[in-house]
Amino acid sequence: MEENGKKRKHMLLGLGSLFLVAAIAYSVYWFSYGQYYQSTDDAYVSGNLVELMPQVTGNVVSVYADDTEWVKEGHPLVKLDATDAELALKNAETDLAETVRNVKQRYAAAGELRAAVGEKEAELEKAKQDLDRRMKLVAGHAVSKEELRHAQDNVAIAESSLASSEHKLSSALAAVENTTLPTHPAVLKAETRLRQAWLEAMRTTIKAPATGYVAKRSVQIGQRVTSASTLMIIVPLDEIWVDANFKEDQLRHIRIGQPVTLTSDIYGSHVVFHGKVAGLGAGTGSVFSLLPPQNATGNWIKVIQRLPVRIRLDAGEVARHPLRIGLSMVAKVDTHDEHGGVLTRVEQEEPIYSTSVFENGNKEVERLIAKILKDNG
Repeated sequence: MEENGKKRKHMLLGLGSLFLVAAIAYSVYWFSYGQYYQSTDDAYVSGNLVELMPQVTGNVVSVYADDTEWVKEGHPLVKLDATDAELALKNAETDLAETVRNVKQRYAAAGELRAAVGEKEAELEKAKQDLDRRMKLVAGHAVSKEELRHAQDNVAIAESSLASSEHKLSSALAAVENTTLPTHPAVLKAETRLRQAWLEAMRTTIKAPATGYVAKRSVQIGQRVTSASTLMIIVPLDEIWVDANFKEDQLRHIRIGQPVTLTSDIYGSHVVFHGKVAGLGAGTGSVFSLLPPQNATGNWIKVIQRLPVRIRLDAGEVARHPLRIGLSMVAKVDTHDEHGGVLTRVEQEEPIYSTSVFENGNKEVERLIAKILKDNG
């Protein structure tokens, strides 16, 4: 009996020693390593989802890309029926040519009226000279009073005719004065209509706004699409990041710029991705949910909230081991260096993302306008 008690005592002593060694080992681990790392498996790959949408209404006649295919920015993806747009473009060209000719006629009419005013001024001057001569001769009874009245009538008629010509010239100049043929408002307005028609004709070919992979193609041949239709989604897989959701008590030491190691289920633990903390979210996920919680009610139960932390990945590693949007990740943040900020206050002056697809080069339409002006002006 006494021997059994000794065995039990030694066993308990050994077990206590084991727990003590484990506690010491964990304390050493925590103070030297564990307290400086925060990890979460509530992390997912995120990226841009670029929607391909038409700018004009029309029927789809061609589709040049399908799901999973790679497309380059600026390449045609969808073609709409351009019959109506081409007819509108032809009408705009004809309208510009007609407008140029009409304006040219206005300038010619103004020139003719200016010459007519000069003639009327010469006639008035001649009539005045005739009247002056007759007034000098009327005292010596060299001319009759009837001839004098006739000369006076001629002056009045010449003045009236000059006033009428000046009024017509003023009206004509109001339409062309201080302008040239290329800068006339009517010509500029017709040019604007032509540019708009040309743009609508160009927009019947819908080009890729970004380089990436096609996903969720919904457009079909013959479909009637509008500016509100989403035809497909382009995912630029070279511009992705990770949104890691950390608990509130894990955020105390997380700062912008801290290094992060990540693993993905798709590659396993033998492929490690490296990144940096790019920023911390401005609110928890529950705040931006469709039905945010009403904590002011009497049935309140505290739930630990999570805040999204954006992690910028190493582009070279992503190129070697491509990721997909929505994949699960395990993120571990090294919090040794806490000199970084919690919120950034750097003003972004340049665009983060941009595309030049919608900047339709207007050299072609400008050459067309110049040709019409030359041929008709």
